[in-house]
Amino acid sequence: MTDPTISPIADSMLVEPATSLRGRIRMPGDKSISHRVLMLAALAEGESVIGGLSDGDDVASTLAIIEALGVRVDSEVNLSGEWVHHIFGGDLSPAASDLDVGNSGTGMRLLAGMLAGLPFSSVLDGDASIRRRPMDRVLNPLRKMGASIVSRNADSASGAGMAPLVINGGGLRGIEYHLPVASAQVKGSVLFAGLLADGPTTVVERWPTRTHTEELMTAIGIDIERSKVGGLDRISVSPGRPDPFDHDVAGDPSQAAFWAVGASIVPGSNVVIENVYSGPERSGFVAVLARMGADVTHDEATGDLLVRSPPSGALEGTTVRADEIPGLVDEVPVLAVAAACAEGKTVFEGVGELRIKESDRLAAIESELGRMGAEVRAEGDCLVVWGRSGRGFCGASVDAHRDHRIAMSCAIAALVADGPTTINGWESVSTSYPTFADHRASLMATEIEN
Repeated sequence: MTDPTISPIADSMLVEPATSLRGRIRMPGDKSISHRVLMLAALAEGESVIGGLSDGDDVASTLAIIEALGVRVDSEVNLSGEWVHHIFGGDLSPAASDLDVGNSGTGMRLLAGMLAGLPFSSVLDGDASIRRRPMDRVLNPLRKMGASIVSRNADSASGAGMAPLVINGGGLRGIEYHLPVASAQVKGSVLFAGLLADGPTTVVERWPTRTHTEELMTAIGIDIERSKVGGLDRISVSPGRPDPFDHDVAGDPSQAAFWAVGASIVPGSNVVIENVYSGPERSGFVAVLARMGADVTHDEATGDLLVRSPPSGALEGTTVRADEIPGLVDEVPVLAVAAACAEGKTVFEGVGELRIKESDRLAAIESELGRMGAEVRAEGDCLVVWGRSGRGFCGASVDAHRDHRIAMSCAIAALVADGPTTINGWESVSTSYPTFADHRASLMATEIEN
């Protein structure tokens, strides 16, 4: 479906304001889960069947990597018109060339853990953005496990290792590792390496993080133990390849957050977002929007997220505490859009992690929402947004900074702008949510069934 109010102009997108958002959309498969389920299927001895994979470029890169490692992938469209992938794993072998994760930081960190345990050499690389992202938080624990990993690139100021990574795999030993930062990617990397180590591996975390890795491992029969000792969560995995399995990937809550914010700030909106994953540490944005006065309900039984324009009008500013951030870190850019439309000040605490994403997201939020008339300041590890009390944004020309979440956040802000907005660098959206424009077209055109 083509939306006449959003016209692609080369690598840019022209976005007109919306009068309302109404209808039903179904979320694409969760990106974080998709990476992990493909890697588990690659390790499993035999045929696994995967449905609902994320359709973005990031997951396509992981799929291509496991194929390069010798995994056979047969894909078909089922009777419902959805892709189903038959993954024949277990017999992994060295790739003929470097393994390219594209723009995927999740893929880079998780695959480093898996490759560290495989008994051959690999080179793991990515695009220019990936080559600027520090990898020491993954390299340090993997080296403690005995991995031989050499960074061909290092930050000139800090000396931190970055891609490309030369990984000479095999010979790992199980360890106990205390996460120095709240990172589900580091936790997942260590647990994947632990599957291929010579003894149990335990990750200890002070702050709760996304549980996708241990959830999936438990679901397919891998021996995972969880406990809490002295207030700290301990996640332990025993060595062993998984058995083949079937899995349907639930919808991506990080993508749903864009429409949840959109329906909360555009008057007259009534949106049902289907198939939204509701597991631990992924629904923090729902709680924050509700605290701001949004009319939002997540039915965990069906996965449907129902969002209507708040009856009271404008949202209210709030403080998002540092201990909430791990459960909504990817949603901070679009929550900043909601905050800019609210009454009063909103403070996001402990968001320094956003400086080392696909872009410096704190700087990008400040500059691009600032171009659209918002008052936003990045102050240390905090982001402060002063609300415009429902006045919306100014139409402008903004830059996505090659970051899909900045691009889509600006598109949501453009829904309540006073004129058209041009988003330069729109092509970055293909990494995670290529059907974003189609979904917006649907919500602009469809009356919801009451």
